[in-house]
Amino acid sequence: MTTTLPGPAPAPPAHPSRPRAVLRAAAILSCGPYLALKTVWVAGGRTGIPDGSTLLDHRGAMIAGNSGSVLLDSCVIVLALLLTQPWGRRVPAWLLILPMWVATGLLAPVMTGFPVQLLVHGLAGSTAPAAPGPPFLDEWVFDVVYAGFIVQGLALGTLFVLYARDRWGHLWRGRAGELPARTPTAPVQRATAVAATVFALLPCVMHTLWACGVRAGLGTARAADRTGDFYALEAVFAVFTAVTAAGVLLLAFRWSGRLPVRVPLALSWTGSSALACWGGWLLLSSLASGGPAGSGRTPTQLMTLTYSVQMTVGMLVLTAGACFLAERDR
Repeated sequence: MTTTLPGPAPAPPAHPSRPRAVLRAAAILSCGPYLALKTVWVAGGRTGIPDGSTLLDHRGAMIAGNSGSVLLDSCVIVLALLLTQPWGRRVPAWLLILPMWVATGLLAPVMTGFPVQLLVHGLAGSTAPAAPGPPFLDEWVFDVVYAGFIVQGLALGTLFVLYARDRWGHLWRGRAGELPARTPTAPVQRATAVAATVFALLPCVMHTLWACGVRAGLGTARAADRTGDFYALEAVFAVFTAVTAAGVLLLAFRWSGRLPVRVPLALSWTGSSALACWGGWLLLSSLASGGPAGSGRTPTQLMTLTYSVQMTVGMLVLTAGACFLAERDR
């Protein structure tokens, strides 16, 4: 059984509705604290950076990294405008979808991981182990910045859902059981889903082990730096890996016929972006922070492999999702 897909919705009004305008303002204003801090650091200020922080060790690297962060967070402002203006409907699909996919991947683990870390702090209290050595940043910096990220994610995510519903909502209407079982790209989707699931076993197992306190595969310095925050974030990555595999398998094999199509699509979108973006970020940051051989700060081969495979899984699921949507659009 198949469904008849209606065409795209008509052009939006010249001005966004009040709820969308409020969400746009929230997304833009929530970028302020992060952009202000990063600009101060690039200019040479030390607001929120304690004495002895490793951020002060390499001035050039800090300027380059923070400048890149300013550009990335500035994209949130551009996206918020694009999603609420009539000219945004004329932007090519890929030029919007790829930045939103990256934004989802960077923000989703923060939006889930930071509340989990706060919960861990509340339960552990003063018994939580502290990382050895000087703190990386003052504690208030994380609270301010991550709170801003959560607002950005909620506001920008809601705007994107509303925009996508207006422009592409016809692509995910109906239930999984109504999708045709045999399509030209079905074999590719299924093969990609199986490959992604098999590859996902490694990062899922390693993140689960690290979340449970196992130090296998961690460098000496990384193992010594573990705190409650580390365990919470590793648990979040393990969950995202499992969610990604579930989403792409449901989408490719049409399991659970009564399930709305948008559910496996949302799982695949969020999970794949989180794995790819944070896999790449963890890989780059671990390589950049590595010291001389034998120092204990060089990432182990298992860490490098885990982050690389995690990034690969995200890209595979993105490919499967793109095939599904392109075929459904036709």
